[in-house]
Amino acid sequence: MDKAADPILQVLHQYKAAVLAKDVDAFVALYDPDILAFDMWGAWTYEGIASWRNMVEGWFGSLGTDRVIVDFSEAQTAVSGDLAVVHAFVTYKAVAADGDALRSMDNRMTATLRQTGEGWKIFHQHSSSPIDPATTEVIFKR
Repeated sequence: MDKAADPILQVLHQYKAAVLAKDVDAFVALYDPDILAFDMWGAWTYEGIASWRNMVEGWFGSLGTDRVIVDFSEAQTAVSGDLAVVHAFVTYKAVAADGDALRSMDNRMTATLRQTGEGWKIFHQHSSSPIDPATTEVIFKR
């Protein structure tokens, strides 16, 4: 399938745009009301859209005038009927209002989506980074 026409990769494109714009509503709209997220920060799980929205509001609100550029690489999709899975490497790069890079980190992400009347919605998302066994520190650079 042509990657530009892949509707699951289009969800990733919308994710990137919503994060860059710090648009809570657009970001949360990518998710099913029953989202279960295993995120890297702050909580063991986020269950339900209200919990997820609260996390997103905190994340975007913490940025001040900074923005985050998201880059997905090596994204792979599998679709079967009304279910889909995507996994990718993700780089989150914080930039100042003037465009200067401030910091970045790499992550691994897997998302499971289902087709709804409103399009493809993420109902489970898992992000992770490996841990260095010698130091037990998280490895944030691929």
